[in-house]
Amino acid sequence: MTGPADADLIKRVDTTLAEFLDGRATSLAEVGPELAPVAEQARRFLEGGKRLRPSFAYWGWRTVRSLDEDDTALVSSAASLELLHACALVHDDVMDASATRRGRPATHTAFAALHRANGWTGDPDLFGAAAAILLGDLLLSWADALFAAADLPLAAAGRTRHVYDDMRQLVMAGQYLDVLVQARGEFSADDALRVARFKTSKYTVEGPLHFGAAAAGAPDETFAALSAYGLPLGEAFQLRDDVLGVFGDPAVTGKPAGDDLREGKRTLLVALAMQEATPAQAQRLRRDLGDRGIDEDEVAALRHIIADTGALDQVEQRIARRTSEARVALDSTAISPAARAALDGLAVAATQRLT
Repeated sequence: MTGPADADLIKRVDTTLAEFLDGRATSLAEVGPELAPVAEQARRFLEGGKRLRPSFAYWGWRTVRSLDEDDTALVSSAASLELLHACALVHDDVMDASATRRGRPATHTAFAALHRANGWTGDPDLFGAAAAILLGDLLLSWADALFAAADLPLAAAGRTRHVYDDMRQLVMAGQYLDVLVQARGEFSADDALRVARFKTSKYTVEGPLHFGAAAAGAPDETFAALSAYGLPLGEAFQLRDDVLGVFGDPAVTGKPAGDDLREGKRTLLVALAMQEATPAQAQRLRRDLGDRGIDEDEVAALRHIIADTGALDQVEQRIARRTSEARVALDSTAISPAARAALDGLAVAATQRLT
């Protein structure tokens, strides 16, 4: 089988997910028609997306596997990473009280609207949060089911399962660190980078790369080379996300501008801004960061502080530096030429994106 171009790989992942969700919708319908909105929300949440994690897993596999080798089982197992990611995002929106995701109502918002539309008793928002948490749990269980159904060879499945289990633990641990750092209310660059390492670097890039490499039976030197690429790239990816969370165009990102500021996210951007802020700027950061009631003018004032202190420039420089480090790490004989070229392209796509 010829190695697919990125568009073809995404199409294959999408097809795998669509077929899997069709089967799950049928099984949910056997419980009762009331479960139809659950299946529909799962389907809507998984529509679109860049499929970065399956792509990293695929090219982790291709680091040592030839382009003419059958990759069907690997693609199916890698698609399960999208279900894991969907679980994390559904729960993340509940924790952050984010009203939108990708330009649509967040899952808890959609379920709250369903409650209101039907005139049910109780608090619609509590119902929405409860339903979203349950959907996230369901997506996590489905990720396991899809992974198990992928029909990887027994030895490969065992190796890959170890990586998969570590990924799931690390993303939850990183998420807790994120919540904890925000609750403490401190402005620590070290804390922000630690969250980025565990919540994103090891889960979004390094983990999927190792997932694919484990399925392929890659040697230790390949895992080391992929880590040297994946960890700095994952950090750069998260820092780009942080920049978009403050300065991104809502029409492109699908989320209201300044949401990260209203949520009080303790990102590297705000930590560096606090380090360089004047007393008046620092006072405003402490007062307004995390205040969900601030208006657009107040959000713009916070953006101005972040830019004026040089924090935005510092983060952009770090993104460029860490991306360069990742791309240099690809110059390794432990990574096949085809995988090297694809991963170099993914490094650019992951860090220069608009959404």
